[in-house]
Amino acid sequence: MKVFFNELFDYNFYCNKKIIESCIAMDTIPEKAQELFSHILNAHHIWNARIMGIPHKFDVWQSHAPKDWADIHYENQRNSFEITSTIDDFEKRIDFENSEGRLFTNTLQDMLFHVINHSTNHRAQIAVDFRANGIEPIVLDYVYYKR
Repeated sequence: MKVFFNELFDYNFYCNKKIIESCIAMDTIPEKAQELFSHILNAHHIWNARIMGIPHKFDVWQSHAPKDWADIHYENQRNSFEITSTIDDFEKRIDFENSEGRLFTNTLQDMLFHVINHSTNHRAQIAVDFRANGIEPIVLDYVYYKR
């Protein structure tokens, strides 16, 4: 399971890094893309914090300057790898509060997969926003990453 999640987080890191590089090179980044990418970073950070049992520093829809994206992204990745490298029981259930203060329990495996799936979903929305703004989206399909 560790190898599987490390591979998925490598892919996630690659995709987010490509978006960061692409956006930093733009004269004007579409506003919706900026909101969505900040949200991707925030959600990843929040899920890591829940898993590690520590307070999170960011709100779900907090906006970040594009110049700060790479540092937040790197920290998220580092924390995710620490989680996947030190945990042996991916079926371990973890209690957490959502952003509305409701208590939930999920397995570590489900939480980690959610981070990846959530990021993929919002990267697809960023691709749609790019296209709507006349910007060619980046090809980030998993099979292309594996080639």
